[in-house]
Amino acid sequence: MAKAVLGIIGGSGVYDLPGLEDMREERIGSPWGEPSDVLRIGRIGETEIAFLPRHGRGHRLSPSDINYRANIDVMKRAGVTDLISVSACGSFKDEYYPGFFVLVDQYVDRTHRRESSYFGRGCVAHVPMAHPVGPLLRQRIADAAVAEAIPFTLGGALVCIEGPQFSTYAESMTYKKLGYDVIGMTAMPEAKLAREAEITYATIAMVTDYDCWHPEHDNVDVASVVAVAHQNATKVARLIARVAKDFPAEHEPCPAGSDRALDGAIMTAPSARDPELLKKLDAVAGRVLNPSQA
Repeated sequence: MAKAVLGIIGGSGVYDLPGLEDMREERIGSPWGEPSDVLRIGRIGETEIAFLPRHGRGHRLSPSDINYRANIDVMKRAGVTDLISVSACGSFKDEYYPGFFVLVDQYVDRTHRRESSYFGRGCVAHVPMAHPVGPLLRQRIADAAVAEAIPFTLGGALVCIEGPQFSTYAESMTYKKLGYDVIGMTAMPEAKLAREAEITYATIAMVTDYDCWHPEHDNVDVASVVAVAHQNATKVARLIARVAKDFPAEHEPCPAGSDRALDGAIMTAPSARDPELLKKLDAVAGRVLNPSQA
């Protein structure tokens, strides 16, 4: 069984991970381009941690400019088996107030400018996404939230928009009426790529605002998002530390099949596969493409 390595991708307001011991910065090359930043690798307790600020230090990258493929690829190359995504989000429910955490279990992808797969011409693959979140990983986050007395809800649907603009009122009302719980700009294609890379994935959606639907609250703006995101960052650090403290030494097989997602997923016959693309897939799909080396 694989050694468990916990990856953390920090969203808006989460550019560092306090409590990371024996920390070193490591620049891992990726055939998919430049990741958002160098990886900061260390440990919390006995658990090895790899941390990456999604937008880069200083928040240099907009949601549309993030190289999601490179980010997930370097996590895979660092040995990450389980990945927690931390994201600032707007809420569509009164009871999910700023400062509240939603441990989502579903995503709706409304992005349109982003590379959303490692596969394509020369090597076609279709991975299952019915249950995109690893249930055991999500439960571990929930248990940690209970232990740290952090208010949260277990489950919910996150709609991911392209951005970088916030929603129009009509869009916000549409998403609310469709029953979505929170809205963000970075969960997709991150969750899809993690599944293709066979990394178990879960999101901590940190509510920072009510988007623009709420009649009793001001429309979302950067100042309000940043203020709440910085407050949330302290709670996130506590939450991650608790998750890491109780994390198993070996990766737990995922009931949703995230760590075996490529079993039977590749459609292209071996003789028709593009050798150049296969080289780029050495980390992401090495287990199935080169089983003797996995």
